[in-house]
Amino acid sequence: MSIKTRFLLSYVGVIIIAITLLLASVFLFSFAITGDVKAIEHFYKKSYVQKPLTTVEENAFLDLKLLAKNNPLQLLDIEQLQKINAPSIETVVRKDHQIVYASQKDHEKLLLKSLPGFEATNINSRDTIMINQAFYTYVKFDFYFPDKSEGSIFVLREVSSHAELTRELLPILLGILFLLFMMIIGLLNYLVSRSIINPITALREGAERIKSGDLDFEITSRSNDEIGQLNRSFEEMRVKLKESVKLQLQYEENRKELLSNISHDLKTPMTSIIGYVEGIKDGVANTEEKMDKYLTTIYTKAKDMDLLIDELFLFSKLDLKKIPFQMESVNLRQYMHDYVEDASFDFIARDIHIQYISAGSALFAMADRDKLRRVLSNLLSNSEKYMDKPYKQVIISLHEQVDDALIQVTDNGMGIDPTALPYIFDRFYRAEPSRNSQTGGSGLGLAIAKQIVLEMGGDIWAKSELTKGTSIFISLKKAEER
Repeated sequence: MSIKTRFLLSYVGVIIIAITLLLASVFLFSFAITGDVKAIEHFYKKSYVQKPLTTVEENAFLDLKLLAKNNPLQLLDIEQLQKINAPSIETVVRKDHQIVYASQKDHEKLLLKSLPGFEATNINSRDTIMINQAFYTYVKFDFYFPDKSEGSIFVLREVSSHAELTRELLPILLGILFLLFMMIIGLLNYLVSRSIINPITALREGAERIKSGDLDFEITSRSNDEIGQLNRSFEEMRVKLKESVKLQLQYEENRKELLSNISHDLKTPMTSIIGYVEGIKDGVANTEEKMDKYLTTIYTKAKDMDLLIDELFLFSKLDLKKIPFQMESVNLRQYMHDYVEDASFDFIARDIHIQYISAGSALFAMADRDKLRRVLSNLLSNSEKYMDKPYKQVIISLHEQVDDALIQVTDNGMGIDPTALPYIFDRFYRAEPSRNSQTGGSGLGLAIAKQIVLEMGGDIWAKSELTKGTSIFISLKKAEER
């Protein structure tokens, strides 16, 4: 059974139960007052069938009835009848088909048409008639005059036309009330369908589309109830799933690109090594100078391959979070001074000038000493590859911020294209697409630096301007002095 059908049945059940309880309450109330189990039935009969008289009507009717039984001729005496008449009622005496007396003269012609005929058994003695667009309830008594002519006495009282009309149209009104109930049920069912069934249907259709692999749709919700919250949660799940699939596809593309790049990077030195080894075997290196050149080249290429394999291994372990970090409070002012001093000897030999600008006082931050050294080495190595000016310079500066310590590495190289700048820390991304061993490489240096900095709880970003140089910023959380 569908939810919609269940709601419909529940509405019908609630209305039926409400009507039943109302009728039961009326019955118990009337029974408690009268003590009669058939009080409702008797009340209906007395109220609408027998039509009980008021005290004035009852007294006037009994006086007229007494005269009809004992001395019918007195009913022809107008003065006698006027004594019996009362202001709130109308009395009528009929003989055969003539109105002998009527307390309201203007009704005589209308009464002849409206009053019921003679009935000797007096079974139907009470009812309601309409005279001149007004309702009158009456009680009558039929008898015979001494000359055997038919006689009738009537006592009439005007009643509310609305009450009588309601009584006459009671079955129709009940039918209209039932139809109204059904319309209310239909309206409630429509509202429930729109607020509950429709969103659930949208969820089902969305689940079917996700099942078939389609994530390019949107489920909207305008309500803040539980169904609306469910729709929004489902939409968030769809968005996350779409992002996950997109990320998975990106990972797959990165993996393919990595395999292609690594294959090229390994293939190039391997080809050189094989070529030089074959040259040695074939006797091409027939002098000591050529032999030394061949062996030096083979050694250099093998070392490049070993470095590439080390980078791949390190990045893989960082990505899988299998490298432990020894975090401690490091005095960056002294640490950076020592690092620059050690690195300067190697870079000066390659005609690269390193300048260190220290913070004003001791500055402590949480870091892993060895991993931070690897980050700085990767940044300097990356700067060296893109130096294109006669005077090659790298400036390393340390700055103190409110909550962080900031390390800035700035070079005067060729800079990075603005379109490539947001992606230089992405996995396997290379702004320089060639695989030149001097300026290319695996493209993992900055990605490794980012992984390490993030693991230490910091952040890393870059700013660059073409032809002027690039600045890399590393922020680390400040720490207390040891």
